Amino acid sequence: MTADYKGPWPRKPLGEVAAVGSGYAFKSSEFRERGIPAIKIKNVRVGHVDLSAAECVDEKYLSLAERYHVRPGDVLISLTGSHMSQPNSVVGRVARHSADHPECLLNQRVGKVIIRDSSKSDLCFLYYALSEQDAVRAIAMKAHGAANQANVSPAQVESVEIPLPPQPVQQRIAGILSAYDDLIETNQRRIKILESMARTLYCEWFVHFRFPGQEYHPRVPSPLGDIPKGWQVKRVGDVFQTVLGGTPSRARPEFWEGGTVPWINSGKVNDLRITEASEFITALALEKSAAKVMPVGTTVLAITGATLGQVSYLEIETTANQSVVGIVDPTELRSEWIYLTVRERIEGIIKHASGGAQQHINKEIVNDVLVGLPPASLAKDFKQVVAPMFREVATLLFQIQNLRRTRDLLLPRLVSGQIDVEAIAS
Repeated sequence: MTADYKGPWPRKPLGEVAAVGSGYAFKSSEFRERGIPAIKIKNVRVGHVDLSAAECVDEKYLSLAERYHVRPGDVLISLTGSHMSQPNSVVGRVARHSADHPECLLNQRVGKVIIRDSSKSDLCFLYYALSEQDAVRAIAMKAHGAANQANVSPAQVESVEIPLPPQPVQQRIAGILSAYDDLIETNQRRIKILESMARTLYCEWFVHFRFPGQEYHPRVPSPLGDIPKGWQVKRVGDVFQTVLGGTPSRARPEFWEGGTVPWINSGKVNDLRITEASEFITALALEKSAAKVMPVGTTVLAITGATLGQVSYLEIETTANQSVVGIVDPTELRSEWIYLTVRERIEGIIKHASGGAQQHINKEIVNDVLVGLPPASLAKDFKQVVAPMFREVATLLFQIQNLRRTRDLLLPRLVSGQIDVEAIAS
């Protein structure tokens, strides 16, 4: 440990070094599909800003004061959200605006951290300090309101105490943790490219029918419209094995305590690929309940509730709850193909949903989906091209998983001063 090491660091209110400014109160009538993205609460995820479903406002609003503008590197806080029991939507979750994102504007109920004196405080360090679980918990504890509509004010966020080492130490801590996040972002960009390549090839071959040798396959009528001659129209259930998940009884501790068998809930199907379990069940639970093991390469589909229509792909062997249907190719020849097919066809599949507030489909609806099955030779050619892409995506996702775990282990120790940053840097 170095001689000038002074940790653990004193804790002071955030407001001593930074202000939290809230967003502009845009009217609902001012939102549109194109223009300048306006960051709402829904766009503030844990650790990042998600603009995939962002609403926009007219460019005239670029004349708003600087405090309403969001630029790469800015740190944002959700001022409305759920309580601590729902970490992905918790009030006070912190995000950093990515360098890949355009300039945006800030909507009300989203806070922006504004440094009071840049010679004394580092914004990147404050992002990590506010991301640490003690800070997240402290903000959530100050919130008031219903379970899914808890509110916190900018002043309350500013009153939260965080560790505050000298600025040079703040910068070293931020540099160490940012290195992990930079690697994560690099991997995520590579994943997006690989995913786009696989989907583009799928559409070219199996939607537009521009596959190698297409000139030898004239189109013929079918229940799916004109398809290449030699292709077959089949029910998913006639070609693939479909598996409905199940949840072992929570009243039976022996089904859960000390479990080693991976189990996922339907919320996990929101992930691009499934690389880790939600929980673990026991071998006894697997024997005595409706839970069934689904192999690597299974396409999983959420069939009810808020996650209805989400599609993912298993990179681990796992069981699932009853809100998930797995589609398994016993031959493994069309594992990637059926995943991309379901992704392409999902809007049509969920049109068969029934129910009131809790819309759902069932396993039989999935079994009855008609697909245009290409010949085995073409399926093999496709697999040879896309399977390496899928493997690379999986490798990158597992790397991200490990990077996040390491970063999350280091974060509280570095921020609080339990670890000497000089010792790491040397």
